[in-house]
Amino acid sequence: MSQNALLSLKNAIPHSYWLDAEETTADFSRQVGEIRCNLAVVGGGFTGLWTALLARQRYPDRRIVLLEGKHCGNAASGRNGGFCAPSISHGVSNALKRWPKEAETLIRLGRNNLDELHQDLQRFGINAEFERQGKLNVATTSWQVDGLRSLQAKYQRFGIECRFFEGVDLNDYLNSPAYTAGLFEPNYALLNPASLVRELRRVCLEQDVEIYEHTPVNGLVEDGDSIKLETAYGVVQADHVALCTNIFTSLLPTLTSRVIPIYDFALTTEPLSVEQLRSIGWEGRYGIADSGNQFHYWRKTRDNRILWGGYDAVYPFASKLDESLTQRPETFVRLAEQFHQTFPQLGRVSFSHAWGGIIDSSARTTMFTGAASEGRIAYALGFTGQGVSASRFAANTMLDILAGEQTERTALKMLSRAPVLFPPEPLRYCAVGLAQRGLEEEDRTGKRNLLLRTMDAFGVGFDS
Repeated sequence: MSQNALLSLKNAIPHSYWLDAEETTADFSRQVGEIRCNLAVVGGGFTGLWTALLARQRYPDRRIVLLEGKHCGNAASGRNGGFCAPSISHGVSNALKRWPKEAETLIRLGRNNLDELHQDLQRFGINAEFERQGKLNVATTSWQVDGLRSLQAKYQRFGIECRFFEGVDLNDYLNSPAYTAGLFEPNYALLNPASLVRELRRVCLEQDVEIYEHTPVNGLVEDGDSIKLETAYGVVQADHVALCTNIFTSLLPTLTSRVIPIYDFALTTEPLSVEQLRSIGWEGRYGIADSGNQFHYWRKTRDNRILWGGYDAVYPFASKLDESLTQRPETFVRLAEQFHQTFPQLGRVSFSHAWGGIIDSSARTTMFTGAASEGRIAYALGFTGQGVSASRFAANTMLDILAGEQTERTALKMLSRAPVLFPPEPLRYCAVGLAQRGLEEEDRTGKRNLLLRTMDAFGVGFDS
């Protein structure tokens, strides 16, 4: 543990930079008494807000209600890195590995979804600091360089623009002693996640979506031809329900073992000067991620802080959901040390914020959708850290399901086939730990052990 890393965290605020910088509205309403509506959306993050907004476009005259237990965006949607991918399948490689027969469709739909998301931001005047400036994937070891070469070939197969850099050629994009090669893809976006939540919420309210915050839903029961949602202050009777609750699956207990919580962590630096950023060869506004299983991701904020996150992915025994677990000093120190090792040119840069959040991870690293109560309830979850753009696609898919429509989205095997169940404890904790150790070993040696190869054969994976 270096003294430099400790000192750099001395004044780090234990809160998401995005949420700290964003003015959380004090203007909210709780749901009280009894309400009858056509569609009730449970959850006020990306998925829930997109669902409500897109539902309003389909159904101008229906009563749409959104219920959020705290305030909109308080969980994963306000704590992520803001990487907005042209993918709904956790990347091209994952689509080819897990869904080879529909990979081409998944890739096309993912790229279309990012285009449509951008169009929606423009159409509704949503200021989310959206920047479509690309992403640079970088490699450290020879096998990671080979992996980038393989990814380049896959991109070229599907007509995805990319550029490969190695050695000194990489310095014009990133100058760090840690990395020897990179693959740049121009069609990738970044945004401010808390601003996106705020703006989606604003537009929903302007379009007469009723949003009730600080209104936890404590129960869900079938009630004749409708679904009854029991809230802390009343009841909502809905013809249809869209569950957009991420890892919080208690309303449909059958989903509990389909996803597990993985705690992910991030830091932001103090604002950096143009000269400091030039010293590390990073003058563009693109995002960056390295190629390890235990990977880092980093990007610039509007005021030129570096958001630096990832590496540690922590599963708590018994899938514990506890806000206190989002503050993990040993991880923050590790991230700070790794940052200073990656960018020695920056010297004694300090960190302004240190926080964590929960990723809802499925056993195949992709989201999935489904229905319950004879199609009156739809759900989407399992985004596995890739939900910023995919949440919009999930919203449209749930609306298709609730309408009983057969579409290209609902026909996707990736979405309609549920991932395998995670085993019960203590086997779950042991299995996740063994998989993580295997991934660490692969990062060190470039070789995939028997356990990971067996998981691959059964279409099971672990990622963040």
